[in-house]
Amino acid sequence: MIRVVLPVHLRTLAKVDDEVKLEVAQPVTQRTVLDALEATYPVLRGTVRDQTTQRRRPLVRFFCCGEDFSHELPDAALPDAIATGSEPFFIIGAMAGG
Repeated sequence: MIRVVLPVHLRTLAKVDDEVKLEVAQPVTQRTVLDALEATYPVLRGTVRDQTTQRRRPLVRFFCCGEDFSHELPDAALPDAIATGSEPFFIIGAMAGG
């Protein structure tokens, strides 16, 4: 099981209170995690990545094991700690403004 921590607004939209646990196909990548997330919570389709291009939304960031994985390739394998569920995959809403 993969653990995913969502930002508050997406937890509200998905009607979950805490991190979510997902069955994810191997290999565990950003794409497979997001595919499983959207399959389990269809209301989140289009909120984290564009539905047409499948690219990450500009103000969304992905963190694994304390590191920013936002610019990694979508099909690059995530760290073993994410794949085993010992560490969560964080989806963070980035701050913007001036």
